[in-house]
Amino acid sequence: MARVVVRAARPEDAAPLTRIAHAAKRHWGYPEAWIAAWREDLTVDEAACAAGRVFCACDGDEPCAFYALERDGDRVSLEHMWVEPARMGAGIGAVLFAHAVETARRLGGRTLEVASDPHAEGFYLRMGARRRGDVPSFPPGRRLPLLELDLASGARQAQLPQFEG
Repeated sequence: MARVVVRAARPEDAAPLTRIAHAAKRHWGYPEAWIAAWREDLTVDEAACAAGRVFCACDGDEPCAFYALERDGDRVSLEHMWVEPARMGAGIGAVLFAHAVETARRLGGRTLEVASDPHAEGFYLRMGARRRGDVPSFPPGRRLPLLELDLASGARQAQLPQFEG
């Protein structure tokens, strides 16, 4: 795996991170009409970056992956987690997820919730999440796996990779 550093995203990272999200979603072969319908959901907001809710993995100066969190009480939602397609399978996602888990804990979360793309469900299960159900998505009739990770339990923490930054 390339050495990556995880850092807080800056407002100027919003456009490159949006490109990563779109490229990652296209990687799974979804129809362009769906990608267009998901445009708003796949767009990273400069304000979210400025507010410290988005973190990116960088190889050098360039972001190659990122995640975003939203907190609601003791529940933290993973709103984005995307890796450049050329970097998928290199361990960057695991490093980034470990960072997300630690960040969610620092935010006071007891549970990390993920409405996962079906193609990523296996990844989150390997990271220690468990399936809690599913949620509706686009197009109508499509459902996403709803996963959660108990942040109060430190059992899985030792098995997650270390990160820098």
